[in-house]
Amino acid sequence: MASSCARILLLLVFLSLQYLAEANIRRYKFNVVMKNMTKLCSTKPIVTINGKFPGPTLYAREDDNVIVNLTNNVNYNITIHWHGVKQLRTGWSDGPAYITQCPVQPGGTFVYNFTLTGQRGTLLWHAHISWLRATVHGAIVILPKRGVPYPFPRPHTEKIIVFGEWWNSDVEAVISQSTQSGLPPNISDGHTINGLTGQVPGCKSRGYTLHVETGKKYLLRIINAAVNDELFFKITGHNLTVVEVDATYTKPFDTETLFLGPGQTTNAILTANHPQGNFLMTISPFMDTVVPVNNVTATAILRYKYTRTQSLKSSKIPPVNATSIALGFSDSLRSLNSPDYPTNVPLKVDHSLFFAIGVGVNPCATCINGTKTIADINNVSFVMPTVAMLQAHYFNKSEGVFTDDFPGRPSTPFNYTGGLSNLQTKNGTKVYRLQFNATVQVIIQGTSVIAPESHPTHLHGSNFFVIGKGLGNFDPIKDPKKFNLVDPVERNTVSVPTAGWTAIRFIADNPGVWFFHCHLEVHTSWGLKMAFLVEDGNDSNEKLPPPPSDLPIC
Repeated sequence: MASSCARILLLLVFLSLQYLAEANIRRYKFNVVMKNMTKLCSTKPIVTINGKFPGPTLYAREDDNVIVNLTNNVNYNITIHWHGVKQLRTGWSDGPAYITQCPVQPGGTFVYNFTLTGQRGTLLWHAHISWLRATVHGAIVILPKRGVPYPFPRPHTEKIIVFGEWWNSDVEAVISQSTQSGLPPNISDGHTINGLTGQVPGCKSRGYTLHVETGKKYLLRIINAAVNDELFFKITGHNLTVVEVDATYTKPFDTETLFLGPGQTTNAILTANHPQGNFLMTISPFMDTVVPVNNVTATAILRYKYTRTQSLKSSKIPPVNATSIALGFSDSLRSLNSPDYPTNVPLKVDHSLFFAIGVGVNPCATCINGTKTIADINNVSFVMPTVAMLQAHYFNKSEGVFTDDFPGRPSTPFNYTGGLSNLQTKNGTKVYRLQFNATVQVIIQGTSVIAPESHPTHLHGSNFFVIGKGLGNFDPIKDPKKFNLVDPVERNTVSVPTAGWTAIRFIADNPGVWFFHCHLEVHTSWGLKMAFLVEDGNDSNEKLPPPPSDLPIC
C-alpha cells in the first residue's frame, strides 16, 4: 500500500513538473484549407486557416513561447506573419515571403517558433505573400503575466472585433490581372466585421451582434485586417476609452470615433450605460484624396440584454474625407510613460534618414497603356528576390540577391507635396545596413507624384516611437523643435498623412533582415517597400541563431 502511494505521489510530482515546464508554451495547429464562403449574396472558395474567416485567435501571455505547426493543403504558396511581434532573435519565424523565409509550398509544413518578449495587448497574424491576407488573418491576444493587472480598471469581459475587406472575385486573380495590365486593381466589394458584412444595398446579409449588459465594461480588442482601406469605427450613442494601440499601453482618452489603418490594433473600453436598446456599429473608409475607394459601410449591432424591440438607433458615419477626425485621433495618442511602462525614446540618433514615399509610372511594353503604376521609397521600387534575403545574409551569399546601398535620402530632392516630378523610378532589391544597437530616425515624407495618399507604414522586428507628424513638406529647421520626446505613442504601424510627413525613432537591437513597407497591399505590390539589415552584436545573445531545420526552400 505504501509503495503504491509513493508511486502515485511520484507520478503527481512528475506531472506537476511537466505542467510547469509546459506552462509557458502555447501550441497551435494551422491547417491551410479551401472553404466555400458566402458574402454579399455570392459564394466563392477562399483560402483559410482551419476553415475559419477570420481565422482562429491565438491566445498567450507575455513572455510565453508560441509554437505554430502550419500545414499547407492548398495550391498556393503560403507564409504567416505575426504582425507586431518583435521576433527578438527569431527572425526565421517573422513570415514575409522571400524576406525572412521561402514560402511553404503546397503539401509542405513549417513550425513557427517565437517568444512574446515584453509584449502584452492585441496584435494580429496574417498571410504575407501576394494578397492572401484578404482571407488569411486572425487575432493575437497577449495577456499580462499572471498576477500583473492591467494599468486601467479591469473590464467585466473582453471581445474581439476584426475588420476585413471582401472581394466577390478571387483576390489572387484581382492582383494578377492588375500586374498584367499595368492598371490599378479593382477595389473591394464590401467590408466585414468579424467576417460579416451586415445589411448592404441589394443584399440582406447577416451582421455581427455584440451582446452587452447595462452597467458592465467591455474591453474591445479591435483589429484592422483590411487589405487596402483605412477605416473609421463608431458605435451609436457610446464613447470609447482608448487604452492601448499595437500592443502598447496609452494614456486613456475618450473618443466617439476610432481610426485604424490596415495592420493597426486598438484596445478600447466600452461602458454599457444605456438601460436597453439596439445600437448601430459601423466601419467606414477614410480617403481624403482622388484615389477610388470601396465606400460600402459594414454594419453590426450592439444589443443590450432584455431588449425586446427590434428598432435600431443609428448616427451619421464620418465623411469619407474626414481628415480632421483621422488626424485628431492620431494626435490624441500618447504612451503611458509610467514607472512600470516607461517610454525610452532614443535621444541620440546614429542614422538620420529621410524616406520620400509615393507612386510613380514605369514603362511596360506588355501593359495596356505601355506603362505600369509602381510605388517607391527614395525613387527605388523594390523588386522581390527569388530566394529569402535572411538566408542569403546569414550564409554570406547576398551577391545576386540584394545590395546594401539603399539610399538614406532622395538622390534628387524636390517639392515632395507640390505636384509632379520624375514619374519613373529605379528598380532594385536593396537594404539599409544598421549596426547592432544603432539608433535610427526616419522622416517618412509622403509625395504628390500622381496623387497624394495616406500611407499606413509598418516596420517588422521592432516597435518605433512616433515623435512628430505634419502636413506638407518636412521642415528640417522648424519641425524637429516640435518633436515629442517625452511620451510619444509607440507603434509598429503608423499612417503617414496625405501629402504630409511622420517622424519615427527606433533602436536596431534585433539582428536580422526586417521588412519596412506600406501596409496598403496595393502599394506593397507596386514596390513601396525596403528592408533594414541589422548586424549581429558582440555577445552571443545579440546574434541571429542558425535557421531551423525545417525552414522551407525556394
